[in-house]
Amino acid sequence: MPSRDHQEQARAEHARGIALFRYALIREAADPQLSARQRGRLVRELAAREHRGPGGRAVRVSRGTIDRWIRAWRSGGFDALVPEPRHAEPRTPAEVLNLAAALKKEAPGRTAAQVAAVLAAHAGWSPSERTLQRHFARLGLNVSPDGAPPQVFGRFEAGRPNELWVGDALHGPVLAGGRKAILFAFLDDHSRAVTGHRWTTLEDTIRMQGALRAGAATRGIPKIIYVDSGSPYVDRQLERACAVLGIRLAHSTPRRPQGRGKVERFFRTVRGQFLVELTAAGRPPLEDLAALGTAFTAWVETIYHRRPHSETGQPPIERFLAAGPPRLPDAALLREAFLWSAWRTVTTTATVSLHGNIYEVDPALAGRKAELVFDPFDLTAVEVRYHGRSMGQAVPHRVHRHSHPRARPELSPPPPPAATGIDYLKLIEQRHAAELASRLRYADLSHDEPGEQAEGGEQG
Repeated sequence: MPSRDHQEQARAEHARGIALFRYALIREAADPQLSARQRGRLVRELAAREHRGPGGRAVRVSRGTIDRWIRAWRSGGFDALVPEPRHAEPRTPAEVLNLAAALKKEAPGRTAAQVAAVLAAHAGWSPSERTLQRHFARLGLNVSPDGAPPQVFGRFEAGRPNELWVGDALHGPVLAGGRKAILFAFLDDHSRAVTGHRWTTLEDTIRMQGALRAGAATRGIPKIIYVDSGSPYVDRQLERACAVLGIRLAHSTPRRPQGRGKVERFFRTVRGQFLVELTAAGRPPLEDLAALGTAFTAWVETIYHRRPHSETGQPPIERFLAAGPPRLPDAALLREAFLWSAWRTVTTTATVSLHGNIYEVDPALAGRKAELVFDPFDLTAVEVRYHGRSMGQAVPHRVHRHSHPRARPELSPPPPPAATGIDYLKLIEQRHAAELASRLRYADLSHDEPGEQAEGGEQG
């Protein structure tokens, strides 16, 4: 635990930082060469906009406070801007703070917000998140698990729900079978509501599209989706889905993911408030994706969506629905959007090939390039289109593959085979022991009896 002298030094440095912020804010307006009218205009401008506070957060300062700081600086200089130290006695019981520290040490990834939630669920109440943050800072428990400094996120915000969704993937826990779970998620930039999500063990386009499709079906169609340049997001089938739904697909620059800070911040919340509880001491690992998905959906809908967001001050789902429920797409349009397509030239015998399968098509298409539209999980039903017009279903002629090569099933590891009870090494050991015993008996039989050895000695 930090010493008292160290704590006092930290408080003094913090107070000096506040004074520097105050001085930088009033420096121009405090110029004695300014007229009262000029100073009043500057102070009004300062009070009307946000400023980066000592802790990095955006703050607003009232006109009266700015005037008070200017008067203090004129009368006492820089030292007059240093805030007076507080000497308030702690009001939170020591046993509660000790329990909070124990919860933090038990799972270091728990945030102050999550520790507060656990305390509230356990005892019916909890100190404020800020109180817990200060307590953890005094104990040196606020360092992130990987030791990395906190990330800085941009302050851009979409003006309305479904104007912009930001998507990304989070690598999560290892399931009981040994496979790592991956979360695809889309976040509404305006409200911070989780619009679509899916847990999977495969980081590919088809699984990512599952999250996007679920979001569009329940939260409406976004105007833009903003994703990185990873392989799941740079795919012709995703481009087709966005084109059908009228979504603009935008990619961030590699290694410069500006604008995606909100989803990264959400993933930090997922780690600190959801995943941390899955890995808490004494909790058995989840058995499969279904259990993980059920637990995550319950957490999103009952905790994350209903808790006021630190930036907006509103619960995400409340802000998302402030203008009313979104307009949901037609089921037929949604199905069309997430069908896949491939272009093939029809042979002179009116057949096409698709991933080793042979299909018969309309003879009128012989020698022409046609579009094959299909569900990637079912290659037995393929529609043929020419210049955007349906030419009927392709007739399977020879089908070796029933799903697209990229539509790999998410199979759990097979259960261990039933034990036979046969211990091969034990059998070998017993066999060896039997052979040794047999050799010993044979050696005994090959020797003369003691009496015969004596007679032979006398004859010699």
